[in-house]
Amino acid sequence: MSEWVSTFPGITQVLSTAKKVFGRIIRTGPTPRHVGVIMDGNRRYAKTHKIELKEGHNMGFESMANILELLYESGVECVTVYAFSIENFKRSKYEVEWLMELAKSKLQQLCQHGDLCEQYGIRIRILGNTKLLPQDVQEILKETETMTANNKRAVLNVCFPYTSRDEMTNAVVHIVGDSTKTPQLEITEQLVDDYLYTKDSPPLDILVRTSGTYRLSDFLLWQCVPSTCAVVFVDRLWPDFRAWDMCKIMINWGFNMYWYGHGNGVIPTSTQNRLLGGNDVQRRSSIQHSRPSNKRRSGSFDLVRGVRSGASGYKRYGDEEDEEDDEDDSNEEDDSNEEDDSNEESGDQDESNDEDEDEEE
Repeated sequence: MSEWVSTFPGITQVLSTAKKVFGRIIRTGPTPRHVGVIMDGNRRYAKTHKIELKEGHNMGFESMANILELLYESGVECVTVYAFSIENFKRSKYEVEWLMELAKSKLQQLCQHGDLCEQYGIRIRILGNTKLLPQDVQEILKETETMTANNKRAVLNVCFPYTSRDEMTNAVVHIVGDSTKTPQLEITEQLVDDYLYTKDSPPLDILVRTSGTYRLSDFLLWQCVPSTCAVVFVDRLWPDFRAWDMCKIMINWGFNMYWYGHGNGVIPTSTQNRLLGGNDVQRRSSIQHSRPSNKRRSGSFDLVRGVRSGASGYKRYGDEEDEEDDEDDSNEEDDSNEEDDSNEESGDQDESNDEDEDEEE
């Protein structure tokens, strides 16, 4: 928000009321249960605005509080934020120490004096390899989880420190350990899912990445693979990411769920046929008739400008199928063209032969 707007009397109350109104509107339609956020861009924001790095991280925390308030007002049950990556330990010692202090102070503030946890009944869970953290930070994290353990309305997963590869490694280690005790243990995808840090959370519905970077940075790689998860990239640095930006993302997701029954939007016809089966003609036709007549869709809904969505593995897989279909069509056209050319050539030859016979006569 612009600084001159934030100086208006009562602006905080106005924004809070607007979030509540929007949340009630969102609740009338499809509502995501689990939202993941990669809060990227704090350092670039600080460098762009020529302020200290710690001030950029501070503003990032304030932005996180605003977004969380909107999500919980909209009925979201679980939010997972990428607070600190294991790779971030490679940064300068000064920045790492400041991030540790920021985490301690903000978590204490959030638990002891935070209206957000009390108002929405938020339970805070720390996900990640906490053994890598200093002892004093570990104690604060345990205290935070203990103080909010009785809150049942919503969950805030704080990934600190975390990478998806470390999460999968931890799951494999525990599975191998349990398999030695239970030899008949069958290793399946569901079993691996049950050993992840997010085993107690609903399936991921939306994954948001800010700062205009089109990669996932080793965050929730296992959880975002299913076709039900919509991956959204936003061309804004995290401190600049406003509640209105999240509103547009949720409206887009709700629109796709309402019209297509899918958070990513349009499903390719070939994929529909495979999922529904060749004998289920009625369901296929009902899906096709339920689509709007507007065919100008390229992976994002026009309502969300500056936002790229539908970039999950499912969407990419569907696009590849469409490309293969296009190639097959082009090959068939080439074959038909060759046949036509050959027919024309044979016709020309017949005509020339007739002319030669006439000349001989």
